[in-house]
Parts: sequence; C-alpha cells; structure tokens
Amino acid sequence: MAATSFLIISKYFPNLTQKQQAQFKDLYDLYSIWNAQINVISRKDIDELYVRHVLHSLGIAKVKEFEDGATVLDVGTGGGFPGIPLAILFPKVEFLMIDSIGKKIKVVNEVIKSLGLTNAQGQHTRAQEVKGQFDYVVSRAVTRMKPFYGWVKPTLKVGGTILYLKGGDLEEEMAELKKPYREIELSTFFKEDFFETKKVVEVPC
Repeated sequence: MAATSFLIISKYFPNLTQKQQAQFKDLYDLYSIWNAQINVISRKDIDELYVRHVLHSLGIAKVKEFEDGATVLDVGTGGGFPGIPLAILFPKVEFLMIDSIGKKIKVVNEVIKSLGLTNAQGQHTRAQEVKGQFDYVVSRAVTRMKPFYGWVKPTLKVGGTILYLKGGDLEEEMAELKKPYREIELSTFFKEDFFETKKVVEVPC
C-alpha cells in the first residue's frame, strides 16, 4: 500500500531525487509504527496519509518555492505536517517545527531522525515563546487567522510571509484580519476530490 500510495507524490513532483523518493516512501511505515503508540494522525486517515497529509502539506510548495538558505517555522505541527514533507522537498531550507504537545514533538523528532533529515528539528514550545525570526511561517488550520497572525507576527522577519493551509469559505475569517492576502485553490494543482475546498492563504507581513 505504501509504495502504491507514494506514486501520487511522484505524479505531482516528478523531479524528486532518489533520496527524496526513498524518504517519502518511508513515511508510511514510520507513521504507521508511531501512530500505533502515540496517536498523531486520525486512525482512519493513516491509509490516506499521502493524500490528506503529505500531498496536502506539499500544496504550499506549489504556491511558494522556498529559496536555498531560507528559514521556515511550522506552528502547531502536530505529527510533523506540513514541516516534514516540505523539509524533504527543500533539503537546503531550515525548518523548525513546534507544538505545545510534547508527545507529538517526540514523534516529529523520531521521524526526522529515521529519515536522516539534517535541515529540520522539532521543539516543544508555543509560537509566543519562540526565539529568533524566520522568513516564512507555515501551518495547517491551527485557529482562525486573526489570532494566528497575532501569535506569529513577532517571529517573522521584515518582508516575511505566512502560508496557511485552510479549507472552506474564508471570506468572513479573512475580513477580520484586515490585511492584504492571497487565496490559492489547491484544486488548481491536485485533482483528487479531497482538495476541492482546500486552499493556501498567503499573508505578507
């Protein structure tokens, strides 16, 4: 199942190196093992790992090509999404993945270690406590955009960007923010039904 499911990644990202292909293939077994011990992904979702978690995370890469040497903060990473798939895809970009739940960060760091990722680390902390500043903040629907913006604004460098994976009608939510933004439909890039209402919201800071 893992090898078959992996094909959807190479379908949309055909230029992966052999190392990247191996890392993406390994994700299914790694998350199956860890999810049995610490539930970081919905049990019913584990068989849909590559569409609902990996490919969804990589939707950010369809919107933004991170430049080599860039720094990315993944807020509320849970089991490592979107950070781990993006760290595989962008090996010359530095990723810090944070979550307020320590057992989830344990899984993140164990998966990072098993994959041999040298450009990523997980940290048990909250956005409000992060030291340093980053070029980008990424996340998957942690909360409404207005409070999220308030949490992460201090962590962004001047000219930095938020790339937020969200779903559904966001007009009212984004009106609360009172900031310019761009909304990109993931169905533009991915044809699976899961992506019909999924979006990347890009907010420059």
